[in-house]
Amino acid sequence: MTQDPMSADPAATDLPPGTRPWPALVALCLGFFMILVDMTIVTVATPDIMSELDASTNDVLWVTSAYLLAYAAPVLITGRLGDRIGPKWMYLAGLTVFTLASLWCGLSGSIQMLIAARVVQGLGAAMITPQTMAVITRIFPAERRGQAMALWGATAGIATLVGPILGGALVGIGWEWIFFINVPVGVIAFALNWRLVPVLPTHEHTFDWVGVVVSALGMVALVFGLQDGQQRGWDGVIWALILGGLILLALFVWWESRTTKEPLVPLGIFRDRNFSVANLGISCMGLAATSMGFPLMLYAQLVRGYSAFEASLLMVPMAVVSFLMAPLIGRLTDRVHPRLLVGAAFAICTVAVYLVLRPVTPDSQVWEILVPMGLLGLGMSGVWAPLAATATRNLPLSMAGAGAGVYNATRLVGSVIGSAGIAVLMDSRLAAAGLTSGGTEATGQSLPAALAKPFSTAMSQSLLLPAALLAVGFVASLLFTTPAHLTVAAPPREESAVPR
Repeated sequence: MTQDPMSADPAATDLPPGTRPWPALVALCLGFFMILVDMTIVTVATPDIMSELDASTNDVLWVTSAYLLAYAAPVLITGRLGDRIGPKWMYLAGLTVFTLASLWCGLSGSIQMLIAARVVQGLGAAMITPQTMAVITRIFPAERRGQAMALWGATAGIATLVGPILGGALVGIGWEWIFFINVPVGVIAFALNWRLVPVLPTHEHTFDWVGVVVSALGMVALVFGLQDGQQRGWDGVIWALILGGLILLALFVWWESRTTKEPLVPLGIFRDRNFSVANLGISCMGLAATSMGFPLMLYAQLVRGYSAFEASLLMVPMAVVSFLMAPLIGRLTDRVHPRLLVGAAFAICTVAVYLVLRPVTPDSQVWEILVPMGLLGLGMSGVWAPLAATATRNLPLSMAGAGAGVYNATRLVGSVIGSAGIAVLMDSRLAAAGLTSGGTEATGQSLPAALAKPFSTAMSQSLLLPAALLAVGFVASLLFTTPAHLTVAAPPREESAVPR
């Protein structure tokens, strides 16, 4: 019989004597930053990849979707594997896979090979991500976890924003360098994590392989159906994939509630309302953050005639504001009710994206985009860290890997569906405007004046998707309850558990 996931003391730590948790966390965040940058770095290189590899818009969107899908599908089981063999060793193995796959991506000579390499890259990322949150949960006590999660959340948020900017700078050398840059960073991250991250006690787990297979098949079928729907005219095969994916995911939930062995997703952790709400919120943010870059970057390069680097500079206000706000948000995360902090942040994000999409026209002024992008950075800084901290405060140590796996899987599901959903919406809006995703815009050159206005309109309408889901995140944030650490005195901590 499995242990009640909420029965252990969440305030305890596994911190070995003499370990400094903050340097360990910084080392973990370096590799985490790298894999998250690769979620969005392709967006700004889209026209170059389309031109050099003779690919359509939908083909290049699969470069991101394949990565996200391979990232999301196994992340539940890799969280459990980290609990069983040790998060440090799982992290280092994943970092090795990711770094070698990055080299393969840069050497790819066709769009098919690039997509295959991105799948392997995603598998490496899936091995890394749950270990970061699990280690935070196990080496920081609950009342100080908000500050640690603030660094983790700032890393996630800023990496998502920095991806297009870094990509724009590297595309000037060649699109391959958006992947080659990972090789030296991966080597440095490996050395730092080997030296600074502690070896933590392991916890025995059984593995729900039925759950792994059913959830992975459901995810793959759903994403394939959504992303290729417009290309195939929403034929019977597409609807069979979508319906089959939904049925498999529903079957997965049913199986998890009935299995007598240790489930892949311990549904008991969802009894904590804040964990459930945080998962819904992060899926909305993952969807919005992943989806908005594609239409914005295509508009900037194909309508305004910007280079990849110039287009990426539209993201600078968002990244700078998010970075500057991270320390303040870290302090507020442990002190302010998540309903107030996250709710205000989601509201700001929703308004900001709406203000961004309005000037997506051929003749707008650049400041009309830059100002709301800065506002979006302010909102995003208040979402990533508080959501992660709120989700994990009540997790006992033995469930750290499972909880981190569930939370990151939820975030990645949002990102996968966001990537697929924006592909569907962009294709449909382009078709309505009399354009095709594999036509004129596939040349990587500026569009003729006659096509610029309808193309801009299609991209502006596509940005309604992230705006709508950020609004859903705002509504969800109103359901947060008061965290225990804000209502009761924090338990005394051992000296070794105090971050230095």
